[in-house]
Amino acid sequence: MLGVAAAGGGLMRIVLAAWLLLAQPADPAVERGFDHFYNLEYQQAIAEFRKAIEAAPEDPNRHNHLAQAVLFQMMFRAGALETELVTGGNPFLRRPKMEPTAEEQKLFATAIGETLRLTAASLAKNPRDTNAMYARGVALGFRGTYNFLVRRAWMDALRDITDAHKLHNRVAQIDPQNIDALMLQGVHDYIVGSLPWYYRTLGFLVGFRGDRERGIRTVRIVAEKGKWNRVDARILLAAVARRERRPQDAVPIILELVERYPRNYLLWFELSQMYADLGRKEEALKALDRIEQLKRSGAPGFASLPWERIEFARGNLLFWYDEPGPAARHLRRAAAAAERLDPNSAVGAWLRLGQCLDLLGQRQEAVAAYRSAVKTAPSSYEAKLARRWMSRPFDRGEKSALAKGDL
Repeated sequence: MLGVAAAGGGLMRIVLAAWLLLAQPADPAVERGFDHFYNLEYQQAIAEFRKAIEAAPEDPNRHNHLAQAVLFQMMFRAGALETELVTGGNPFLRRPKMEPTAEEQKLFATAIGETLRLTAASLAKNPRDTNAMYARGVALGFRGTYNFLVRRAWMDALRDITDAHKLHNRVAQIDPQNIDALMLQGVHDYIVGSLPWYYRTLGFLVGFRGDRERGIRTVRIVAEKGKWNRVDARILLAAVARRERRPQDAVPIILELVERYPRNYLLWFELSQMYADLGRKEEALKALDRIEQLKRSGAPGFASLPWERIEFARGNLLFWYDEPGPAARHLRRAAAAAERLDPNSAVGAWLRLGQCLDLLGQRQEAVAAYRSAVKTAPSSYEAKLARRWMSRPFDRGEKSALAKGDL
């Protein structure tokens, strides 16, 4: 997500990669894996899904579960599940590509390859096998996301997602009772409808322009009536509500998810930002207070959360509430140990600190903070903005433009 009053992606960068959540936990054997998955415990999720594959290696869904966990682990480590703290408009088109480990690349490629092999064999025997079509569509969606986030191969990514969309359309045609298959239709509608016009004029998208509102309506149907994708559809609706500047629609969803997945601290950060977007400052701060309490008490899932991430969240919130002095104090503490933060938060802390210092008239220190932002992530969009304000001070007029996503 963005800062207060700005549109964005957030915990669920799912606006960018919502098709990731079509993985269908089909039986109790994988429930432990998904409990870990939704609580940000990706190593444990990967271990559970590998065990599930050993028990039933011919089930393509289990290979998809593994691919999903590996991909989200990459995103989590890179901060791609963290809030979008700076950019507006289409921030997911501006993020630097992720850098997976060799083991992650191999594990992901093997899992996707197995799903595609197994489903191809099933469809060769029965071209109307909706289970195989569904699983194949999910795998193509994962591969498309990987092509987008890791390879930065835009055309390959859109082709995979479009092919996945066609497969799930076919599932819905053959089996109208399969509400879960509508999820990808809604995601595709929303994402393509949100892309800049020059992406939508690509040859293989001719005839499908997307429709943001129709996409939202479709996902809402899945959230209400779906079997496997109901939770994921609600997560997507929360992300879309934020991106569409309707945080009031997202708050009840996140409150429900906080109760269901208590070890997922990102949900608390999301809740804080949603309250902030609504102008409910005290409730936004109370959500951060709750994160601190859980961290201090040693609550499960919070041990690995750096204190600096909480400082960053407080500083960012106070920045948007036009309190640059208090914001700078928190941001100094965050930036002082930026190496403990994910890449997005680290560069964001330095950039936001520079902006606060400029607003306070401390120009020399502001420039030093901008230099640190550039040094932290030279190719990032934040570094591009930092270079701009190294040459001239950031002011409140630009803060308004930043909030609107016009920078």
